Formats: sequence, C-alpha cells, structure tokens
Amino acid sequence: MLTQTPNLGIRGKRSLLRQIREALASGGPAQARLDIVVQIIARSMVAEVCSLYLRRGNGDMELFATEGLDPGAVHLTRLKPGEGLVGEIIRLGRPLNLSDAPNHPAFSYRPETGEDPFHAFMGVPLLRGGRVIGVLVVQNRTERSYSEDEVEDLQIVAMVLAEMVAGGELATAGPLKGIDLVPQKPERLKGARFADGLALGVAVLHEPPVAPAQLLAEDVTAEDARLKSAITSLQAQIDSMLEGQHGLVEASYEVLETYRMFAHDRGWGRSLEDAVRNGLSAEAAVERVRSEHRARLGQARDPYLRERLHDFEDLADRLLRHLTGNGATARDLPENAILIARNLGPADLLEYDRGRLKGLLLEEGSATSHAAIVARALGIPCVGRLSGLRDRISENDPVIVDAETGEAYLRPRPDVIKALQARMDVRQQRQAEFAKLITTPGITRDGTKINLLMNAGLDVDLDILGKTGAEGIGLFRTEFQFMVAEEMPRLDAQTALYRRVMDAAGDMPVTFRTLDLGGDKVLPYMEAEREDNPALGWRAIRMGLDRPALLRLQLRALISAAKGRPLKVMFPLVASVDEFRSARALVDHEVAWALRRGRPAPARLDVGAMIEAPALIWHLDALLPMTDFVSVGTNDLMQYLFAADRGNPRVSDRYDFLSPPALRALAAIQKACVETGTPVSVCGEMAGRPLEAFVLVALGYESLSMPPSGIGPVKQMVLSCDREAASRGVSTLIRSGAGSIRNEIETLARKLYLAI
Repeated sequence: MLTQTPNLGIRGKRSLLRQIREALASGGPAQARLDIVVQIIARSMVAEVCSLYLRRGNGDMELFATEGLDPGAVHLTRLKPGEGLVGEIIRLGRPLNLSDAPNHPAFSYRPETGEDPFHAFMGVPLLRGGRVIGVLVVQNRTERSYSEDEVEDLQIVAMVLAEMVAGGELATAGPLKGIDLVPQKPERLKGARFADGLALGVAVLHEPPVAPAQLLAEDVTAEDARLKSAITSLQAQIDSMLEGQHGLVEASYEVLETYRMFAHDRGWGRSLEDAVRNGLSAEAAVERVRSEHRARLGQARDPYLRERLHDFEDLADRLLRHLTGNGATARDLPENAILIARNLGPADLLEYDRGRLKGLLLEEGSATSHAAIVARALGIPCVGRLSGLRDRISENDPVIVDAETGEAYLRPRPDVIKALQARMDVRQQRQAEFAKLITTPGITRDGTKINLLMNAGLDVDLDILGKTGAEGIGLFRTEFQFMVAEEMPRLDAQTALYRRVMDAAGDMPVTFRTLDLGGDKVLPYMEAEREDNPALGWRAIRMGLDRPALLRLQLRALISAAKGRPLKVMFPLVASVDEFRSARALVDHEVAWALRRGRPAPARLDVGAMIEAPALIWHLDALLPMTDFVSVGTNDLMQYLFAADRGNPRVSDRYDFLSPPALRALAAIQKACVETGTPVSVCGEMAGRPLEAFVLVALGYESLSMPPSGIGPVKQMVLSCDREAASRGVSTLIRSGAGSIRNEIETLARKLYLAI
C-alpha cells in the first residue's frame, strides 16, 4: 500500500496539464471526457480515488466523475450547500487535507459511493473569478496527511481544470448544461444611479481574466524571473509613492501603506513564486492567488476583511500591469460595450473608445466620484454600488444598465429586453422633444427667466455645448486636466485649454473653478500626505493658498487665455472671509504682472466664491460685498451640513437634498444674495434634477448649472412652472418638522402640473 504521493515536479505537472487539455479538447461525449480526466489525475497523483464535483444552479454539489468510487454514484450523489467535506471546502474557500476523513465532524457518509475504505482525503476548490464552481478530491486508503507539494500540485490542476471546463465548449455540452460553471441565469442587481440613462450591450471586464492560453509557462525559469522583476518593480514603485517621489490617482496614504504591507508580504510573494515554479505563467499565478483571496475573504462578514480583499484586488491589478506593460484599455471594444469594473479613475474611463462605450457598471464608487462625473459629462449611463458584480458576470454576457432606477440586469430575459427597448424608445422621443427646446429661453409660465448653464471639464464637453441649449458654462472643472496627465501641465498647456474653452463658448459666459484638488483627488506627480479625514483636510483653496505658485500659475494661464475677453474665476471650498481675501489678492497680483509686461488684462474680471462650507452661511454679510458673484456647490455643502461623507456609501444616503434643513440653508443664501445684489447660481448635482431644480426655482434661484444631460429635462420643467405658486407651496413645506419632504414636494409638483 502506498504511504505517500510523490510530488509531480515541473515536467510531470506540465505533462499532466497537457494530457488534461488534450482529453477535454478531444471529441466524444462530455461525460466520457471528464471520466478520462479523473483517471489521468488519479494515475499521475498516484491516488486510489479522484472525484470531480461540480456546482448546480441551486447550489448543490454533484458528483460528476470519479475514478475509484462506485461509478453508479455519478450524478446520483449530491451534497447540499455546506454539506459534507465538499461543503466545508466551499465554505473555507481553500484546500482541506485530512488523514482520517470519516472522523471529521463535517464528514457526510454516502453509502452509494463505496468510499468506506478510504481515510486520507485532500480536496481543493475549482475557482473561477473568485467563484467556487466545483471541488476536486483525491483519496487513499492509508491514514496520512498529504504534503504541501501535493496540495500545491492539486491546486494547480484544479485551477487549470476550472478554466478548461468553464471556458471551453464543455460549459454548454450535454449534462453540463445545468451546471453553474459560469453565471448563466438572469440576475437583477440593485445599486445606485450615478449617471442617468439606459443601455443594452455586452459586458467588457475592465481587468480581463487571464486567458487559458496564458496559463502555462513556456520557460519556468524565465517566468520566475519575470515575476520577481515585476514584484520588485511594484515594491519600489509603492515605496517611492510613500516617500513622496511619485503618487497614484485616487490613492490615499492609508491605501498605499496597505499596498506596501501586502506587496512586501513574504507569504503573498512565496505563493506567487511557488505557483510559477510549479508550471504556471506569472499572470496565471497572480490570478490564482487572487481567486483564493476572493474565495476566502469574499464571504467574510467583517467589513475590515472585505476591505482587505479590495486591497489584494488592487495589488493584483497593479502587478498584472507590471507584468504585461499595458492595461485593459488597449483592447478593441465591441460596438455596444458595457464596461464592468470595481471602480475607475477618470483617466481610465477616458481611454476607452467613447463611440463604442454605451454603459458603465461599478461594484463601488459614488455619484460624486470622478468616474461618475466623467460618465455624466460623456452621457454614459452608469450604475454603481453593485455588490458582487464582477463575480456574477463573464466577458460578453448581455447586460442592461438601468440608470433610471439604479439597477443592472445580467443576462436579461427576452421580456426584460423588450421592456427596456420600449423605454429606450420613449427616452429617444423625449430627447427629440428636448432638442426642439434648444433655442427656447428657459422662462417660467409667470415670466421669470431661468439661466440654464452647463457643467464641464473635458474637451468633449466643448463639442456638445451648442447642442445642449445651455446658455454658457457655469462650472468648468479645471482639475481634470491635471488628474489625467502624467506630469504637471505647463503654463502653455493650461493656457491652450482655457483658450479652447473660451473660443468654444464664444459670447456665452464661462466660469472657471480653480483647482479643486486634495482629499480623494491625489495627483500622480504630487506628494500624497496622510490625513485622518481627507474630506475635511488640505484640499481646494487651502492647497492653493499654501502652494501659491501652483495657484498663481493657473491664474496666469487664465488671464493669458482671456486675451482681453471677459473672465470669470471662482475659488472652491472657501471657508472663511480671510481665505477669499487672500485668493483675490493673488488674482490682482497676476493681473498687475500681466499689465507690467504689456499684456492685456481681461475686459471684465469677475471673481467669485463657491459656498460649500456651512460656516459661510453665517458670514455672508462680510463675504458677499467682496465678491462679484457666488455659486452654491450643493454636493459639498450638504455633506458638511449633515456630517455625512458623500463618497461613503454607508452614510451618503443618510440625508436628502429635499429636507427642511437643506432647503432653509439654501433659502438663507439666496435671500442674502438678493439683499446685497450679488449674482448667485447653483452648480451642484441638485441643479440637474428636475424635481430638485423645481425647488431651487421656487426658492428664488435664477441661474442653474448642471451636466449636459440635465438641461433638456430641467428646461422642460421650467417652461411648465408657475414660479409664484411654487414659491408659496415650498415656503410652507420647509417649515415642516419632517426629515425629508420629498413626497410632499412631488405631490405639489403634480398639483401644479409640472413636467418632470
């Protein structure tokens, strides 16, 4: 009787994997091919039993092939979720190695299998994309524990087998049709609406899985060297980030610190190296370790452990980029691509072909994240906070993005697709109606002119300015140019962008917001400083005043771009009168600098402040006389007013724009501006939603700036609105003691026959 199973060695493992590949690729029934596979594995592993269990759609694990157990148990033996040693492997998400399996508490005796004589047991999960699709088991009669090498061997076999079975024609052949090898059933996921719209297309994974052809190393020594070089490069990069030499877009110090800890973790590196030395390519090794972490941590209830999974995901993605030298964005997209990602930075999204990208689905993010802002600017429907999205979808799956309701439909049924197409037809009709209003002024039924402006920040925004019906750009976010660049934009590059914006706007007004950096907007070429609360930390105007050379360079570019034309500049997140006074002094200094050199000053220079810090609400009497205009940034104002981070999905929905405290604050700002004759606008998310915009009009606001997609619906609302009646109704409602008055405002809108 055998007392141990020999390690296969690299050559033996490659031979085994080749035999498995050939068996699965051969002709004949699917069952016969699987029977051959378990025979090959049993022989190569010197095991008396080799069994393959696959997951059915209801979660049951079914014995699909065996060498050594009773053949009559195939397709007869099924284990419920969590049942038996197979269920224990799924629960743990890792191998189970037992010297005396029958005495394990989770052992489930099935007499039809004839497994009574076998004591030694080793089972490993078949992982694909973090999902356990099956379990591979070997058994021997002798009571013994399998060695680490043997466990490693079976894990390699299981990984390759999972890819070959699920990724090939077997996935839809014969008895495997009902098996949950890849997600096949229609699913509906509820998330949050980030950018309005509807889209139907096919899934494109932002970080695509390693293709089966890339699983095996052609030259193990060379592959080992590639992996070590990539790990060393990754470690050096992260070290330098923390030392302030470089940085990562959207990476806080804490995240980088975690990256460094994991990147230098010997266990992680050893797992990768062992996988390569056992015959996998470096990319396949990364994917295998990634899948193991997903399986182990993905089911964790502890939020901290789930966050660590995200850290490992990011680290794996970065290591793959070091290995491949290029990212997913280099791929050609299908005509109707729906991009699937955990999260995205603005540069990631901009690198995709806009003509083919129809929708965006994210596991995480927020409506005010960079990706969401860019998606709205590009008119790409986007739904986020879709938990478990990437593990429930495969490349090229049909997908619906319903960014009206905040839902995603994976592999939708025909009736769902038909209903969606009907809704898309209605949207097209509405868009046609909005198009007819492009040249119609936004005047309420009782004669009040409402200026409807567009938020912008990208070159693509300039192309559509004339097609939206916007009367100008009420907010141009200048930081996007900095966030998508590899180095600090020079004076001439900044000047050229601002000049293009002014040229595109022609006689229409443009309001440039100076850099709103810091917090979660960390640049690749600037040191990322650690802050306990970045949203309340060193950002926006605070950074500009502490780094006056950076702000002065931008102001110089703006003045140069104006070339004697009118110029409007506003400063973000002003929290005190002294901050605005100091910022305005820098503007005056740069104007004087230009005049001394014989360069033209702007024909008219308006300098304003964004009201985003609640403190200013009680100091408007001092601020407003110093400004030429103000703009209310409702996104930040509300998160600070309610002490709820708008980027944190756990608390971002704890408040409603349409609540008495929020509306009373907005009413107070509008009243103070009227009393001082200060022009005021609203440029936050609130302005682009018809119902919320209705309330702003009722409060007395006459200038609203919004994403391009919001102008048509808001203009239609304005044209149907009786402002006086709306004002009377809203003024009564905001005296309510309720936490939200959204339902009451919706009722008021219906009574006033508002078009929303």
